[in-house]
Amino acid sequence: MERSLETQVDQAVEAWLRWVPRWEPATHRGRVAPCRRCLGSPILSAAGIGANTPHGVQHGLSTRMKTIVDHAVAYYTARNLPMLQRELDDQAARNRARSYRPTEDLDPEFDGLPLDPEPVPGAPFLFTIAGLADDAADQLPPLPPLTEEAKIALRQEVALADEYANMVGREICGILLRHRLHIQAAISQHVEPQIEALLAELTQSLDSPFDPDAA
Repeated sequence: MERSLETQVDQAVEAWLRWVPRWEPATHRGRVAPCRRCLGSPILSAAGIGANTPHGVQHGLSTRMKTIVDHAVAYYTARNLPMLQRELDDQAARNRARSYRPTEDLDPEFDGLPLDPEPVPGAPFLFTIAGLADDAADQLPPLPPLTEEAKIALRQEVALADEYANMVGREICGILLRHRLHIQAAISQHVEPQIEALLAELTQSLDSPFDPDAA
């Protein structure tokens, strides 16, 4: 498991390093709410990615690592946690029955991000992607209820799955320490120059707010 996990992390970092040169600063208005996946992430800290790094750059790596954790937990659950596995299978079958599934098959850079932009005050949306997804889910019958005994047993298995996920996450942090120099070099080469160019452009516009030729 340890060697396989190391290989997965190595491949995920390599994929992220191939993507970073294509990153460009966002030109749209940013969101107010912080990303729960990236804010204070020990994985990003282990990778040497600071909080001042643009969120898109952070998210691309943290999502790739989360996918590794999810796959490891899924394997562990299938082998050791039968009740939780049944619940997950039932939920997966229910999800597959939905007519609209906008969160599936997204690239790592977009997985887990809000489906809709921040609303503009006084300009409500006619519809939202999240709303359409909720409508599709509401059309499905609910999952059968659990007995109190089943709920207790399920909570115990969920706790075991969470504990295993934390263990895998700690191992990934240890592996990422070996990639810190390459990750930081990629940010220095491909990300920071674009940020500096934006700041220089902003400084120039503040120093010369009016076109001198317009006088």
